[in-house]
Amino acid sequence: MTKDMMVKALSDYMTEKGGVMDLVEYKSHGNDVPVKDYLLRRAFGSWSRVLSVVNKRYPVQVAVVEEVKEVKKPEPKKSVKKEVKDVE
Repeated sequence: MTKDMMVKALSDYMTEKGGVMDLVEYKSHGNDVPVKDYLLRRAFGSWSRVLSVVNKRYPVQVAVVEEVKEVKKPEPKKSVKKEVKDVE
């Protein structure tokens, strides 16, 4: 597997999982990862270099979902009734 193939597989995996991962998070996925972390670090030198190459060649693009804010319904106007006291 060439370096470019490793970077492409890693970029696709990170896109699928929802964003860029640090080394600890990547290792926590166990055998589900496309390329083992030690192979990536051996090829590129360090995890930060791996991430910089991924960012340069195949940027991880994740769709950002904006939170929906609740729209408050306008409160109906309260009618004010005045009480009139009968004075005798």
